[in-house]
Amino acid sequence: MNGGPSGFNNAPVTKSFVIACALFTVFFGIQGRSFKLGLSYQDIFRKLSIWKLIVSVFAFSSTPELMFGLYLLYYFRVFERQIGSNKYTVFILFSIMVSLLFEVMALAILKDPTANLLTSGPYGLIFASFVPFYFDIPVSTWFRIFGVHFSNKSFVYLAGLQLLLSSWKRSLFPGICGILAGSLYHLNVLCIRRAKFPEFITSFLSRFSWSSMGNLPTAPARNLAGNVPSFTTRQVEVVALLSILF
Repeated sequence: MNGGPSGFNNAPVTKSFVIACALFTVFFGIQGRSFKLGLSYQDIFRKLSIWKLIVSVFAFSSTPELMFGLYLLYYFRVFERQIGSNKYTVFILFSIMVSLLFEVMALAILKDPTANLLTSGPYGLIFASFVPFYFDIPVSTWFRIFGVHFSNKSFVYLAGLQLLLSSWKRSLFPGICGILAGSLYHLNVLCIRRAKFPEFITSFLSRFSWSSMGNLPTAPARNLAGNVPSFTTRQVEVVALLSILF
């Protein structure tokens, strides 16, 4: 499954979010402050550094996390194409807010003033997206590599596992919080799956997605739920994503 045409066609919200993550990460990385963006009990409950709650949603703390994170965000654009930009915006905000709430609750329970417990980055959104990926995207093919069985979804799970364990406990907690947020959305808590924003909000995000940057040539649309690209196709998509951003 590659989500239909390559590039960000019909996925302006995803494009805006990916660009924001790349810019925030590069900006704080140049300043040498990426590793300091993670959340801690000291920052939230004593220094009241609320700005960190916002920045930590976008900026990754390292280059490997940025690469895997942007790839997964780009890959999950399929859900925006399935449910539309409006409802996908609701999914993004719900996943981020609920996962942040769980993260703050974890900090309050652990109460460790010395440790920088949680790494930065959109872990809430990324791992919330694995919930519909697991339930709504079927396995279409199986194959073997050196006697080990893999499905056409395996490489996405492996990329997610790499990101989840990239900073060990610091990334594990946000990832789990994201899965919990995605599960609540999947269970339709408070009828969240029916919620929609006014159209002017998604229209603004569409304009913000920098359409002047252009999109890559598109292929004919295909069944979103049944097409998982080969490993070679994934390599091409990563290169295409980087060319769009940089």
